[in-house]
Amino acid sequence: MAQSYPMVSGDGAHSYAKNSTLQRRVVDAAKELIYEAISDKLDLKLLKFDASNTFQIADLGCSIGPNTFIAVQNIIEAVELKLLQPDHQNLSSMEFQVLFNDHYDNDFNTLFKSLPHSRKYFAAGVPGSFHNRLFPKATLHFVHSSYSLHWLSKVPKELVDQNSPLWNKESARRRRFVKEVAEAYSGQFKNDMESFLNARAQELVPGGLMVITIHAIPDGIPFSQTGPGVLADVLGSCLVDLAKMVRINRSPQIFIFLGGIVFTT
Repeated sequence: MAQSYPMVSGDGAHSYAKNSTLQRRVVDAAKELIYEAISDKLDLKLLKFDASNTFQIADLGCSIGPNTFIAVQNIIEAVELKLLQPDHQNLSSMEFQVLFNDHYDNDFNTLFKSLPHSRKYFAAGVPGSFHNRLFPKATLHFVHSSYSLHWLSKVPKELVDQNSPLWNKESARRRRFVKEVAEAYSGQFKNDMESFLNARAQELVPGGLMVITIHAIPDGIPFSQTGPGVLADVLGSCLVDLAKMVRINRSPQIFIFLGGIVFTT
């Protein structure tokens, strides 16, 4: 199995479930865009359905809720609106199945315990990395992923090699090699996106639809001038201070991941 880095489990004060307001805002902001995409781009006449007339939805990087439930509800409501059109009366008996995907170590117990009681779909969990194949060929009608794809499958090898000039010794980000570090991350992102898209191309039915919401920054803006860049510098300096105070064990060497940035002690 690939390395697994799930969000904080449970529903306690420090859990993802209680600390994902930003991600919730992204889901809310994308609602109208999803409605529009399904209305304009999803051609139900072209889709392949089995004998059960089941519309298959996959949410990739679902974590433990509640944001995934909101996103799924938005998708289903948009499809139901489309089904009200006169030329789709033969699909009036359609049912929905939602496939919730995340890392193997994701807290699926909390996810399923918090499923909405009034949901209009059948639920199933699919563990594994979305950078690989997860579903049989031509079985998905709609693929959704919100605020997940900016997480890479792994840290670029140059950044964790002590013999590499890009090794981030005692810093969350080496200013001297900002360009080279960015290129290393960019290369890994390109490989991951290629794997992701190739996998989904096989899993989607002809005429299926995929909606991706991803974290990004405008072209030409240095990472150091973005909110995450400033945060990385602050957290990095705090971790260095903790290491110097022996609050973090320096032996053996550890790697701490801050939103895709590597800090080494």
